[in-house]
Amino acid sequence: MNFITSGQNPIIKEIKALKEKKYRDQKGLYFIEGIRFIEEAIKEKELISKVLVSEKIKEVKGGKEILKLLEEEKIGNIYTVPNKLYLEVTDTENPQGILAVMRKKSVSVESVYDDKNFFVVLDSIQDPGNMGTIIRTADAAGATAVIVSKGCVDVYNPKVLRATMGSIFHLPICYSENLLETLQSLKDRGIVLCAAHLRGSKNYFDLNYKGNVAIIVGNEANGITDSVADLSDELVKIPMEGKSESLNASVAAGLLIYEVLRCRMKQ
Repeated sequence: MNFITSGQNPIIKEIKALKEKKYRDQKGLYFIEGIRFIEEAIKEKELISKVLVSEKIKEVKGGKEILKLLEEEKIGNIYTVPNKLYLEVTDTENPQGILAVMRKKSVSVESVYDDKNFFVVLDSIQDPGNMGTIIRTADAAGATAVIVSKGCVDVYNPKVLRATMGSIFHLPICYSENLLETLQSLKDRGIVLCAAHLRGSKNYFDLNYKGNVAIIVGNEANGITDSVADLSDELVKIPMEGKSESLNASVAAGLLIYEVLRCRMKQ
């Protein structure tokens, strides 16, 4: 292992900079934290650029084991720092003392089409917790991919990554520069666009989701844009019997995602 003691070290500066989206985009890098998260990255053969560990990592439950795993997998560029310096770098409140710098992946929608398409499309989701939770839910339900629009929070935001609980490595995340063009390409392939919308004429559980489908979930405050609504094949609503006017975006997404899974399991 290599030892770093100064906060002015270029590697420390780089990791700190990766907390900001512009640097993640410039470098094509991001970082994840925690033993389980890094174990998942290794399991899924993700591209690990470097690993930073606190000198106290061996005192943490699972700390010795993760160091052994890194050695067995021949993952190089491991740097040890004093715990005080690690606390300056970390983005978590109760860090375990290990983080990994990862290389970003670029996945196109065209590369993930199959014969049973099930897309989850996010139109300007802004809350990191919502974004990460929806990705995790889509993973659990066996979605083909998650498509994120230009107006969404960055998928590689540390808070988004934590909320995915490792699902970021399990299914493709496709970025759309022009969501309308992407949605049109889905329609051209016979994929039904089904959007959650307050003016939906049907309840979400009244549709048949057994075929190729894309579920569209909109912004927390404003829902999906009018242009996306106009392009959609179906606008569905979630019935509200109580006094609340709306549901959390990730809860609404979860209901629709699992309705697709329920229909497919019945099939």
